Amino acid sequence: MGLKATLSKVFAFFVNRQLDNIRQNAIAMQQKTFSQLIHQAKATAFGTDHGFDKINNYDDFKKLVPVRDYEDLRPYIERIVHGEANVTWPGKPAYLAKTSGTTSGVKYIPISKESMPEHIKAARNALLSYIHETGNADFADGKMIFLQGSPVLDKKAGIQTGRLSGIVAHHVPGYLQKNRLPSYSTNCIEDWEQKVEAIVNETIKEDMRLISGIPPWCQMYFDRLSALSGGKKIKDIFPNFKLYVHGGVNYEPYRARMEETIGFKIDTIETYPASEGFIAFQDSQKEKGLLLMVDAGIFYEFIPADEYYNDNPTRINLKEVELNKNYALILNTSAGLWGYSLGDTVKFVSKDPYKIVVTGRIKHYISAFGEHVIGEEVEQALMTVAAAEGVEVTEFTVAPQVAPAQGSLPYHEWFIEFGREPADLPAFALKVDKALQQKNIYYFDLIEGNILQPLIVRSLKKDAFIDYMRSQGKLGGQNKVPRLSNDRKIADQLKAYIT
Repeated sequence: MGLKATLSKVFAFFVNRQLDNIRQNAIAMQQKTFSQLIHQAKATAFGTDHGFDKINNYDDFKKLVPVRDYEDLRPYIERIVHGEANVTWPGKPAYLAKTSGTTSGVKYIPISKESMPEHIKAARNALLSYIHETGNADFADGKMIFLQGSPVLDKKAGIQTGRLSGIVAHHVPGYLQKNRLPSYSTNCIEDWEQKVEAIVNETIKEDMRLISGIPPWCQMYFDRLSALSGGKKIKDIFPNFKLYVHGGVNYEPYRARMEETIGFKIDTIETYPASEGFIAFQDSQKEKGLLLMVDAGIFYEFIPADEYYNDNPTRINLKEVELNKNYALILNTSAGLWGYSLGDTVKFVSKDPYKIVVTGRIKHYISAFGEHVIGEEVEQALMTVAAAEGVEVTEFTVAPQVAPAQGSLPYHEWFIEFGREPADLPAFALKVDKALQQKNIYYFDLIEGNILQPLIVRSLKKDAFIDYMRSQGKLGGQNKVPRLSNDRKIADQLKAYIT
C-alpha cells in the first residue's frame, strides 16, 4: 500500500467522526443553517423584497417566500448575470454554472464562494466514507478518471461561467492532480465523440483504479476501450480498477450491462450533485440510501409530490418528513436560491440518519389518463422483469400514445434499446405491464377498466439513443434522455430507430 492510500485511511477516520455528528444532529444543523442563511441575506435585494428582517422561524419564512422554479426566479438571476451585486446573496457569485432546462433554455445557477467548497468536500467525503467502511484505499495510489465537461470557462459580466463539472475541475485538491486523468488538453475537447476517443487513447495503458461519470457515457467509454483492445473486458484492461462513482441518473437500469462489460460486480458509490448544491452521497456499501448533507449551506424543504401542482400544497422541513413518501425537493442555499424547486423527487428510506433515494423528476411522469406513473415505478417494473428473464437493457424511455390507430385503446409506448433482447418481446412487454400494475394502482384501474391497453415495447437498434442525442446536439457531458415524458416529442423522433 502506497503513501496516499495509507494517509487516506487516517483522514477517513477523522472525516467519519465529522459525518457521525451530521448523522446524529441533523435537525439542529438544519435549524442553524436556516438562521445563518436568513441572517446573511437580509440586506440583499431579495431579502429586502421578502421581509427577511421579519423572519424569526420557518412558519414566517413560508408566509413570505413562495416556492419558485427557475423561470419564476429568472428576474433576479438575470440581474446577477448582468453583473449586479447583492441580489439574492451578498456580493457577486464566484461562478455561474451553465446548465440546460427543458423549458427554460440555458440556465445560469449562481455558485458563491461559500457554496463552492461544499461541492468539493462532499465529493471527497463520499470517497473517504467508502475507505473508512471497507478499508479499500488502493485506488488512491493509482490513476483516476472523471468523465466531465470542459474546464474552459467563459465570463459573463466578469463572472466565470461554465458547466458545473468544468468548474469543479479547477478545484480538484493538489494531492489528487498527479493521479487525475484525462489531461487538461483532452478535457477541453468540446466534441464528445472526439473527446471519448482521446480519453481512450490516453488511458488504455494506464493503471486506472477509479472511474467516475454518468452511466451511459461511461458505458460508451468502456465500449470504445473494449473495441480497441480486441474485445477484452475492462477488468483485463485495468486489472486494478475497483471503484466506480456515478450520479445523475439511476444506475440500476445500467448495472447489468456495465458489470458484463467490466467483467465483475464492482463496488459503486452513488452521488447526488447538482449545480444548485451537492445534496447527498452514498456513505455505506451495506445500507440503502444517500446521506443528506444537512450542514452544507442548504436548508431543505419538501412538498408531497402528489400535492405539488395544488394551489396550496403542504410545505414542510426535514423534521416533518415521513419515510417512503415521495417529495418534491425545495432548496434554500448559500448561493442565493430561495424556495427553489429543483425539479427532483426524493424519498426517505431512513430518518436515523436521514437518507434519501432519488425517485425521479417532478415533470417527468406520465399522467395522460390520470395514472401519474413516476420514474421509480417504471424503472423497477422493467428491471425486475429484465433480471428474471436474463434480458439486458441499454437505455429506454416511455411516452403515452393517446391517439392510436382507429379502433384500438390508448397505451404507454416503451422505446427500449436492448443489449440482450427477450426471446418473446410481446410476452416480455406483458410481464412488465403486470409489474407496473402492481406498483401503481391508478394504472391498474385503467388497464382493468379497459381505458388503456397493456403497454407496447418498441425495440430500438443498437446505439439508437446515442444517435438520437447526437442528432439533438446533446451527446455527452451531463446530458441524458428523460425516462418519462407526458408528451411525444422524444417518442416521435425515436420511431426512426425502431428495428
